[in-house]
Amino acid sequence: HCENIQSFNPTTCISSKVRRIERATSSIFRKHLLPFKITESQLSVLFVLSKRDGLTQKQLSDFAHLEKSTINRNLARLLSSNCITRKDFPQIKLTETGRLFVENIIPIWNNAMIEIGEILSTEGIEALNIIDQKINKLNKHVVKYRLYRAFGSNDTNHP
Repeated sequence: HCENIQSFNPTTCISSKVRRIERATSSIFRKHLLPFKITESQLSVLFVLSKRDGLTQKQLSDFAHLEKSTINRNLARLLSSNCITRKDFPQIKLTETGRLFVENIIPIWNNAMIEIGEILSTEGIEALNIIDQKINKLNKHVVKYRLYRAFGSNDTNHP
């Protein structure tokens, strides 16, 4: 009566493996970013804006792959530190302070990337890139499914 419990192997759980990888890499980034008093999510927002300034909150959420509540929290902190401005609402833009911050933190971010790269090796990074490509394909299917559920078709011309 407990044959499912006896036959399954939790060490093969894909979700657990992904979370372990995320926790390990996040730990390395946090260690490098600690002196700057910034989170990975806040840095993601600044990085996106450094490449695509003037995005709306929704666009920023989509580009940074962050939930709306996370974006709200991060925007509040970045506004209070004068890294971003909403002067041209609804657009969010980097301030000169934010641009200088990004410029100065990139070498630190690179150090974290190097440390992670040394752990993963070229083979691990290539495997991660393959997984990322496959997840991006999965996300496109999820978006189409959500559109279908919301509008009753798979027409991607809907907002």
